[in-house]
Amino acid sequence: MIFIAVRFTVRPEFADTWMSVVGPFTEATRAEPGNLFFDWSRDVDDPHRFTLLEAFADEAAGAAHVQSDHFRAGLDAMAGAIAETPEIINVDVPGRHGWGPMAELSPRG
Repeated sequence: MIFIAVRFTVRPEFADTWMSVVGPFTEATRAEPGNLFFDWSRDVDDPHRFTLLEAFADEAAGAAHVQSDHFRAGLDAMAGAIAETPEIINVDVPGRHGWGPMAELSPRG
């Protein structure tokens, strides 16, 4: 599994519309073969920071993603709304194919 985390800091005027800016890109990516998840969250301490967690089944699926038309369109849409260059973590996680259960915590009762 290819796991990617990206932190975006957006311009203040785009903080409340960021999810609309990335909406078409998000929908298209989630529909890609080999996409395992593509999830956004907003920082609770900084309303201008968003984090994207995404994963692809393998290197081929990740490569197809970055070569897609919607990837280029998504980058173009985001470029006008970001305040700085995003930060990224991109790792291969051998033997994983998505989320697994957390060993240290389970519901009571």
